[in-house]
Amino acid sequence: MTTIRREVLTLPAAPLGPDNPLPPLRPLDEAHRIDARDRAALPREMARQVGYAPLRSLLPAPVRDGYGRVREPREFDALVLENDRLRATVLPALGGRVTSLFHKPTDRELLYVNPVLQPANFALNGAWFSGGIEWNIGATGHTTLSCSPVHAARVPAPDGGEMLRLWEWERLRDLPFQVDLWLPEGSDFLCVGVRIRNPHERPVPTYWWSNIAVPEDRRVLAPADEAWLFGYERRLRRVPVPSYDGADRTYPRNSAYAADWFYEVPDGRRRWIAALDADGHGLVQTSTDVLRGRKLFVWGTGPGGRRWQEWLTEPGTGGYCEIQAGLARTQLEHVKLEAESEVSWLEAYGPLDADPEGEWHGVLRGAEDRLEAALPRAEVDAAYREWLRHADAEPGERLAAGSGWGALEVVRTGWKLPGTPFDEATLGDEQRPWLHLLHAGSLPEPDHHAPPGGTLVARPWRDMLETAAATPAAEYHLGVAQWHEGDRAQAVRSWERGLDRATARWPLLRCLAVADREDGHDERAADRYAEAFDDLCARARGGADGSSRTAGAPGTGEAGDLPQTAAGADGATWTAATAALGGEAIGALLAVGRTADARSVWERLPPAVRARGRFRLTEAALLAAEGRSERARAVFDEGFEVADLREGDEVIGRLWAALGDEPLPARYDFRMRPGGD
Repeated sequence: MTTIRREVLTLPAAPLGPDNPLPPLRPLDEAHRIDARDRAALPREMARQVGYAPLRSLLPAPVRDGYGRVREPREFDALVLENDRLRATVLPALGGRVTSLFHKPTDRELLYVNPVLQPANFALNGAWFSGGIEWNIGATGHTTLSCSPVHAARVPAPDGGEMLRLWEWERLRDLPFQVDLWLPEGSDFLCVGVRIRNPHERPVPTYWWSNIAVPEDRRVLAPADEAWLFGYERRLRRVPVPSYDGADRTYPRNSAYAADWFYEVPDGRRRWIAALDADGHGLVQTSTDVLRGRKLFVWGTGPGGRRWQEWLTEPGTGGYCEIQAGLARTQLEHVKLEAESEVSWLEAYGPLDADPEGEWHGVLRGAEDRLEAALPRAEVDAAYREWLRHADAEPGERLAAGSGWGALEVVRTGWKLPGTPFDEATLGDEQRPWLHLLHAGSLPEPDHHAPPGGTLVARPWRDMLETAAATPAAEYHLGVAQWHEGDRAQAVRSWERGLDRATARWPLLRCLAVADREDGHDERAADRYAEAFDDLCARARGGADGSSRTAGAPGTGEAGDLPQTAAGADGATWTAATAALGGEAIGALLAVGRTADARSVWERLPPAVRARGRFRLTEAALLAAEGRSERARAVFDEGFEVADLREGDEVIGRLWAALGDEPLPARYDFRMRPGGD
């Protein structure tokens, strides 16, 4: 039976750094959107789910862009589940990621194990890392919880042993979920029970994909003759499996560019996907039928795909692909979860030995027979029914703590969620202003005029903000909630009212600048960004009473520009605010040709911020706008790494092309589609 123990895992890791303190008001820069030409050809259910409640913004989740690329050994608390056959290693502080699944009888690792932890800009809100098994809930894309802690505890397992329960509150859709993992005695399969609840009195869109990283020198098998192919050209089309366009695409290395292959598994067919090496050894994932979708993601063999592989780990460690399982046919869809209901299923992960070579249907029959012998379909269904009887079991020993957002919602609503307690003890500094609003009807101003904290945008919180005292903080947060709801005119009015009484004006000015840019008022946006940055610098140089709070002058260093009240952890927040606002301001000023004003902002950024790869790229763009192309080219020659380069973003290639006709150097080539800039 499963035993659970604590361990410490040491990995070369880049620190996550502080979150971006500016609310993400702009629309999602999401690569996974369908070209309008392809929508008419979709099956009716699929078309309905593709168009159902797409995510409008990241709110209330913050953007996580404070990480770099300097890796040093770092310790991570790990939870290890083990029986006599398998050993699974879980990182509760990083979304509950299963980083290793080791089969002891054959001495084989079944997953792709990343030897480093390198955040990259692939999650919906930024920081994500590759490898292992990840649990994606929320909306199209990698979950905002990719690099966030989840709650963990021991729970009685269906077979009488121990089960590891992971649970959290998903903030984009305001849904609690749980993931229960256990290893039955003598079993070669890790069992995973998943449940998503909707406690609201209205339907809520939901999304789930379990992503499994495996070495890419595999053949991927799934019971399908067709797949929906989606690439970074944003085209979705139905194609045959296994061969398409002259190559067998079930071998990941036969694709030149990054692509998703969503397999069309027929109704009634067992749901499974496997990745086998040339000798027929590998991993299989299967589930109850609710988890209907299966997918292969490949990076491709082109220079951009290989560069991304190196970027996410380190050269020489071997490439990987992902096999995945989800609630819908594709990751472009969201499923309706009815009011006061839940959806649940059981997954199983384990070794599979089968012949991967030969005629497609014969290979599938052989693999499916071996899977049925190792883990009968009826046994999976029975295990699911048995697990449901334990899904509400109250957790025992707590092994890790997640966020306090679930506890805040439970305090607000009084919801009873058996099996997933969100204890008041988990409430922290982030929730404290909102507790005050809930109990006292007012929102406190930030201490020492610090950058405002995160905001809540769900309708109940917006209603409370509308009746709260109209302080600058309340007007700021109310405007963000109204903006999220699509009520832009009201948002602007709220921010303008707050601005009339605010001492620290820059957070409100920045919101108004974003609104201006979205409405096409680029000159006014540039004015407001410039004023906002001036105000932030004034706050950094002195307090509200104008007294000096720093030992250094602007631009002398990261700490020299920050109030003494912002020393330590708060100092990192001020630096993050300066970097985020400065970057946006430079972009807005360059958009209207105000290079001198953009240069002024650049020169007031702390030197350590200007040295970051993102700002080296900004410097090159600024130099190019000033007509100093040779100096801009020198920035490229000197070298930089944009740690938070977004998946699918071609900004580096576009700027390079504007500076000359030479081919893009390999170190800057992250192109994920044919003909990319």
